[in-house]
Amino acid sequence: MLKDFKDFLLKQNVVALAIAVVVGTALNTLVKAIVDDFIMPIIVAIGPGGDWQKATWSVGSVKFGIGDFAAAVINFLIIGLVAWRISKIFIKPAAEAPKRTCPFCRMSIDAAATRCPNCTSQLAAG
Repeated sequence: MLKDFKDFLLKQNVVALAIAVVVGTALNTLVKAIVDDFIMPIIVAIGPGGDWQKATWSVGSVKFGIGDFAAAVINFLIIGLVAWRISKIFIKPAAEAPKRTCPFCRMSIDAAATRCPNCTSQLAAG
């Protein structure tokens, strides 16, 4: 039973998922610190002074926290932008496989193909 559980963990990439969650949590902390400590002070200095994050909109007896909501939206957009830029640094696009054109149907195919997947024509080598 223990062996089956170990095989499940390794086969289903549960360990890789757990590592990704830990790294993702650490990255979230880093991005949030960058936004809170470096970017939001600039936004607050540029934006309206005072307690704009505590602004409310009253409709009868109902009070909507529009300042808090606006701050959350701005924070989300900035965190998303910073996370996107960090991911562009570390994640490089996969190199595209070399392609060639089928002489019969003119479709783009893999360079090593011996038969066209589109028109099924037999192709000369290379």
